[in-house]
Amino acid sequence: MSVATPAARAWDAERDRLIGIAYRMLGDFGLAEDVVSEVAIDALQREREQADTVRSWPALLTTICVRRSIDRVRALVAIREDYPGPWLPEPVATSRLPEDAVASRELLSIALLHLAEQLTPEARAAVVLHRAFGMSAGEIGRILGRSSAAVRQLISRAERRLRIDPDAPPPPSLDRSVLLRLMAAIENGDVSGVVRLFAPDAILWADGGGRVRSALNPVFGPDRIARFFVRVLQKAAAAGHAGQGRPWSATLVDVNGEPAIALRLSERTDVLTVEPGADGRIRGVRQIANPEKLGRVFGS
Repeated sequence: MSVATPAARAWDAERDRLIGIAYRMLGDFGLAEDVVSEVAIDALQREREQADTVRSWPALLTTICVRRSIDRVRALVAIREDYPGPWLPEPVATSRLPEDAVASRELLSIALLHLAEQLTPEARAAVVLHRAFGMSAGEIGRILGRSSAAVRQLISRAERRLRIDPDAPPPPSLDRSVLLRLMAAIENGDVSGVVRLFAPDAILWADGGGRVRSALNPVFGPDRIARFFVRVLQKAAAAGHAGQGRPWSATLVDVNGEPAIALRLSERTDVLTVEPGADGRIRGVRQIANPEKLGRVFGS
């Protein structure tokens, strides 16, 4: 928006926060930007037709954003069911996220964005607005057209599904030393070293999106995960050229407000995000290899 109307001023002020809501709802930053642009169009239309009835432009913009995000989530269900292999959220370099989008890092991690795919659109909206943006059940109910009691139930069920304890303090930041040990073990092909870092029930999800070769099903257990990484490195070595040295390397990057691994192979770079368990061992790792999803991490 460029015209200095009340709707335009509110949208300019709220845009980053709205992107934070839409991204957490959709797990796709490009789609989140599209939704927020549509919010601007809707707001201008509302201003032309019913400006006198708008009590709070920020509240209206939030309502439009949430409802459009819910509609978009529903439309994406069939598309993501047909996705080749596991669908994982689009990672974004933390430095590229709007400040308001990361003011609260609740529900911003790749792990939680992925788990949130299990929730209904309304439950996802309720838990995002409550935990990441501090909205009350009453405020959320007015957006969703639900009673406060129904919203509290949505939030409670969503928190259990996401393994969030509402009474516990925020989880500690991911220990970078775990990532450094994983990087070293992967780089050196140390199978036993990889195994030791993972919990017995650990799971790996790999998203190649049909664009690059990747596991089409989740990989369960430390031994299988370790063998998966060994095969990845073996393929990278086979694709490399003699005399060019080791065809892979690993470095730390910061995505979605937490450290991750950039695994540079002979012909591609993947992002690995790690979900630690309570005992410090890794209970989940997500390998995002689809190049269409990595432009906001490595793109210029």
